[in-house]
Amino acid sequence: MSAPSPQAPPSRPRRRREGRGSLGQPGADLARLPIGLDLRSIQISEGVRAGFAFGAVFLLDALVHWPPLVSMAFAANLACFCDTGGPVRVRLRVLTAFSLIGGLLWGGLGLIRPLGLPLVVPVACAVIFACTYIRVWSIQAQAAGNVLVVVLCIALDRALTPAQAGLTAVMFAAGGLWATFLALVIWRLHPYRPAHRAVADVWRGLARLVGDLERLAALPEPETSAFDGHARAHRRGVRTAIETARTMILDLARSRERVSERIAQALLRLESAEQIFSHLIAITELLDSAPSAEQRDAAKRFLRRLRPLLVVIARAIRDDANLDLARLEPALVRASEGLAAEPVLAGLAERIVGRVRIGAKLSTPDGYRPGGLDEGGRLGWQARYLTPLVQNFTTASPNLRHAVRASVVAAPALAGTLSYGGTFAHWLVITLVLTMQPFYAATWQRALERIGGTVLGGVVGAVLAHYAATPLWQAALILVLSIVGFSARQISYGFFVTCLTPLVVLLVEVLEPGHSSWEIVGERAAFTVFGGLIAVGSCLVLWPIWEPDQVRRELRRALSAHAEFARAVLTPAPGAEREAMIATATRNAGLALNDLEAALSRALQQPRAGHHPEVEAAMVADATLRRISARLSVLRHTPDGAGPVAAAWKAWIVETLAALGAEGGTLPERPGTPQGASYARLAAQVDLLTGTLRPGQARATLATA
Repeated sequence: MSAPSPQAPPSRPRRRREGRGSLGQPGADLARLPIGLDLRSIQISEGVRAGFAFGAVFLLDALVHWPPLVSMAFAANLACFCDTGGPVRVRLRVLTAFSLIGGLLWGGLGLIRPLGLPLVVPVACAVIFACTYIRVWSIQAQAAGNVLVVVLCIALDRALTPAQAGLTAVMFAAGGLWATFLALVIWRLHPYRPAHRAVADVWRGLARLVGDLERLAALPEPETSAFDGHARAHRRGVRTAIETARTMILDLARSRERVSERIAQALLRLESAEQIFSHLIAITELLDSAPSAEQRDAAKRFLRRLRPLLVVIARAIRDDANLDLARLEPALVRASEGLAAEPVLAGLAERIVGRVRIGAKLSTPDGYRPGGLDEGGRLGWQARYLTPLVQNFTTASPNLRHAVRASVVAAPALAGTLSYGGTFAHWLVITLVLTMQPFYAATWQRALERIGGTVLGGVVGAVLAHYAATPLWQAALILVLSIVGFSARQISYGFFVTCLTPLVVLLVEVLEPGHSSWEIVGERAAFTVFGGLIAVGSCLVLWPIWEPDQVRRELRRALSAHAEFARAVLTPAPGAEREAMIATATRNAGLALNDLEAALSRALQQPRAGHHPEVEAAMVADATLRRISARLSVLRHTPDGAGPVAAAWKAWIVETLAALGAEGGTLPERPGTPQGASYARLAAQVDLLTGTLRPGQARATLATA
């Protein structure tokens, strides 16, 4: 490291204040709730479509004044909540099932309402259990289950005669099917757009990663914690984005039973992005290993040239636009220039630029032939529905515990609200069930967002209701608020609740005349606060999932995944299988680290769990595994030493990681020969990991070495 100039004092590393993370970008601080806003997720077209589905029926009711139309409008509104996007066939199944089941549920519960609490409460709790347990199927099923809970709570407000129950069921189904018909037939959005946007998010995440890495390269002596924060803030988010995009693309391919050219392009761009991600991890390791000033400057120069290219490609993918490759080619060539003095960095840069060049092209590679899915590409009904139910039906499953907890806690709440509650008492049960999540940290976050959004949105709704004095103004505001709310549903849950609450206030004032807007706001806020507190307390008292135990399991899984990663890199299979095995092992190791950090984040947010010795040790192990993964990425792309010395250290590294990941595994004997330049840093990280997780055995092993 070159000495600083005598004319100026050495600059100190600049500490950057990390903003609060969002669900898509969790952030570097695992102890902070990811409740930040993601303004890029605004979907105005979906908001307009949802607002029209609901508003058209609502305005029709304002003209003809036929009460059953209110049920139809309400069903259309709720069906839009269920539509989380994805392949058309999946959405069609979910929305149709919701429309029919919701109608039967409303009519059926209205019929049994006069039979008394001894029958109504057990039936309702059984339905709540089913609605919360079906989250094991998919995100779409989870959304439909949550909305069916809302239908259940509102259906229990009023007893129905057989004629009323039949008409309500028919009108509810009609409203849901109307929204489905509008979403999938008349106002059908581009079927490939969500998948391409997901791929664009991956490239945008790579650009953010490169920008932050350039910042670290510009620091004279960045702290070790800076690289740990960088890894948690960006590598976790990029890996999550890659898996999200992969799931969306494969679901789209399965729904169409073929890999079209558009799907092939998305898969190719995603594959290129994932390979760039692996190379950038290797560059991070080079910067973290105390390089010279010249090496750091070369890396900073390359990263500065790379970031605009990633941004341009991300925009082109998002907007489905064509790139002028002739104009882009000089920038691609210039990006890797001037790196001849740094052969390792030059090799990585050349590979990155090559994948960027592929990502910029809008055609499939030579030799690729889109065709039908292979046998087993489509999941049968047993694998899709029955297997998840059976696999999660165990006391160790967070999903089963969540379903049981929700139904048990809902029982006294239902009995109390049905016996002594008023017009708006159903908000208590709705808040309780929808706020409660399988893990305490998620429940605490959901409670904060729901309570804060309800109070803030309620005040806004009361003010708007005060000035909307005529039915025409009320109908217009309801339509506008519906559009705004559904457009903002992906920004954050708290922001969505804030936008949704004014709509609820106006709807209640129109449908339940005789209540002032401030009365509605006050009762909704009170029931929301009370329900949120019950949900948070229930997660700590009833069958809690003790996070240190989850951290221990996820740490073992991460250690085992990294043992396989090390085996694939250090003792590779011959021939063409090598890259495929390494790619699979790299992905599994990244996913395991993401799961470990998710468990650590929940533990740090759970009372007293953050100071548990196992959690503190897992925090150190997590950072160490990130460095081991980065070092393996370097060795994957650079030649290493051969011979018996290297073979001994390779075997020791793999066996040590495997032993740490196994229950009671015996640590192998440490080689007594020098590691060599290729393995000294990797062996030091493995020693640190061993000393953190098994300090006694580590001291004994080092003493005999």
